[in-house]
Amino acid sequence: MRSATTWLMGLVLLAHAVGAAGAQAVPAAAPAPALPGTVVLMELDGAIGPAAVDHVRRGLRLAVREQARLAVIQLDTPGGLDASMRDIVKDILASPVPVATFVAPDGARAASAGTYILYASHIAAMAPASNLGAATPVAIGAPTPAVPDTMAAKRLADASAYLRSLAQLRGRNAEWGELAVRESASLSAAEALQKNVITLIAQDVADLLRQVDGREVRTAQGVLRLSTRQAQVLVFDADWRSRVLSVITEPSLALVLMMLGIYGLLFEFSNPGFVLPGVVGAISLLLALFGLQMLPVNYAGLGLIFLGVAFLIAEAFLPTFGALGVGGIAAFCIGAVLLIDNEAPGFGVPLWLVGALAVVSAGFIVVVAGAAAKSRRRPPVLGVSTLVGATGELVEFADGEGWAQIQGDYWKVRGAQGLRAGRRIRVMRVQGLALQVAEDNTEGPSRA
Repeated sequence: MRSATTWLMGLVLLAHAVGAAGAQAVPAAAPAPALPGTVVLMELDGAIGPAAVDHVRRGLRLAVREQARLAVIQLDTPGGLDASMRDIVKDILASPVPVATFVAPDGARAASAGTYILYASHIAAMAPASNLGAATPVAIGAPTPAVPDTMAAKRLADASAYLRSLAQLRGRNAEWGELAVRESASLSAAEALQKNVITLIAQDVADLLRQVDGREVRTAQGVLRLSTRQAQVLVFDADWRSRVLSVITEPSLALVLMMLGIYGLLFEFSNPGFVLPGVVGAISLLLALFGLQMLPVNYAGLGLIFLGVAFLIAEAFLPTFGALGVGGIAAFCIGAVLLIDNEAPGFGVPLWLVGALAVVSAGFIVVVAGAAAKSRRRPPVLGVSTLVGATGELVEFADGEGWAQIQGDYWKVRGAQGLRAGRRIRVMRVQGLALQVAEDNTEGPSRA
């Protein structure tokens, strides 16, 4: 019995040893190679405005859905609106996907608002022949340095602190950021790299992805190591919505649409029944108001535009000998100049357009409103009053009243007792709802 037990224990130990040896002999499975991943590329070319905000925001959402390794903003801008720039910066700071802003191609710039976007990005890159800087905020009425202004000083301090906070967040040169805001300083790509303003210089997007591969960046989700060497680039182009938004938020076009809307509705109200001017005018006015509500509009300027148009309309109806017309043109021109409360590049209304619209407005009001006023002064061509002097035939008559056929219609008439049915009569005047008639002694057919 004891030998049998010993034999069984030996078998168990042998089986355990064979299993352990087999386990050691089987090599561990090699880890699967990492997938190349995706990089989302967005291009911003032109002024930073509401359309740029919409494009970047939806591009970053796409990067999150695709679980992209990196989102690249290829930037070439002269600047733009402060509110739009801050919206883009907020989206970059909150993005779980790392963002690289690349000032490209050669000859591109990241001026004014573009400098803030570059500082806010996780990776800041530039093409060799590009530049950045000149980030001083400018608004209409900004004083010269010789004239102190409290609001201008507040704007300058706020912009400086904002860029300094972004520089500290990304570990970039905060001192030069101060110079860019307070003294409108600018740098070339090589100088920006030397002064620790940017991360690297790249020839193109492919070169950028090669250089950032393996770098660690801190995002809203923590520290991430980039793997972009073999990433597939997904270009996120602006769709019809972004293009339409870009068009209607152009201040010059918004002003033209607004005037077209006012003139279309005015023409329709002056000449009811045309329909098309009213439809085009209503659509144009709504598009203009939608575009203007997304821009930094000076409501005093908008009020002056409407006041100027009202004066021009009044000039066509009132005998003011040009006083209202001159005042209307002046109010319109001043309002158009003050309409956009910002001198950001690409968001001003050119003076030649203001002058052209003023001339067209004056001509339109004089022609259309003047024609409408003259039509009101003309005698009516329809109605019972037009029958005075017309002739007809008395159909029946008794006791001073009866019916007569005049111009193909039957009318109630009144006249002298001597009138008889079948006689020719002439309308002398209108008396309430009846016509006062008398016998017509002239020869010939009745007047139509």
